[in-house]
Amino acid sequence: MIGYYIVIGLITFIAILLIPVVLLQSSKGEGLAGIAGGFGGAQILGVRRTADILSKTTTVLATIFLLLCLLANFLIDRNQTESIIQERASQQAPASAPLVPPGGGNTPQSPSP
Repeated sequence: MIGYYIVIGLITFIAILLIPVVLLQSSKGEGLAGIAGGFGGAQILGVRRTADILSKTTTVLATIFLLLCLLANFLIDRNQTESIIQERASQQAPASAPLVPPGGGNTPQSPSP
């Protein structure tokens, strides 16, 4: 079960890494890569090279993300017979008998004036 939690942590980490990588890619509207203005990866590495690096990084991270999601599916404990909700319900004490108002509860109450 500890392996499952490690994989979920890795999935979260990869998802957080994917966000800026995807947002920095140039689109038709230049995306966030155009916002950097005078300082950006495009001037350091060149426009084409930056696009290639971001594209390859996105592909690698997305592939790792999908593979980890599949792995997490196989690491789920299948021997668990009850859900957490069912376990908690069985652990709680049984409810006491419902309270009946004086008079047996069958007498209609008259409206107060």
